[in-house]
Amino acid sequence: MKAKQIRFFSPDENSEAKKKDEKPVVKTSPVTGYISSTGKLVFPSKSIAQLGLDPTNNQFKVGTQDGKRKIKSLYLIPSGEGEEQTFELVQGAKSYAISLPFILQKGGIDFAETKYNFLVKPFDYEDGVTGYELKLTNENPKPEYTGKPRGRKKLSTSAE
Repeated sequence: MKAKQIRFFSPDENSEAKKKDEKPVVKTSPVTGYISSTGKLVFPSKSIAQLGLDPTNNQFKVGTQDGKRKIKSLYLIPSGEGEEQTFELVQGAKSYAISLPFILQKGGIDFAETKYNFLVKPFDYEDGVTGYELKLTNENPKPEYTGKPRGRKKLSTSAE
């Protein structure tokens, strides 16, 4: 017979727990942006500030997950001055934008008809560089399924 895993109690667990003074956790709102109807990744000024991006160093490498046909996430990697194949973060009135209309169309994103938002999550890229994952979300609900019902056919209960 196999020995069971046993968790033993300590005498401290049998006394009334002392309340610890917990510091209130500062909730940070998720960093978001959207894709404009002209195919630009738009970051509101508030999002740029939350990410701690320097708008003067505004060159980014843009990529997607390798081997995927439809874009679900975009990756932005800050790059240094003079690097090739980078995209520029352009300042608008109350936001910053990167223009990617053809890349988004090739990736199956119909930004002209559908409003797309994205959540920005920082991640460690390499050599201490922090990259940003833009996880796309579609505002329009999925169309209702109108095909054949799945599963077994229901038995007809008609009495003949």
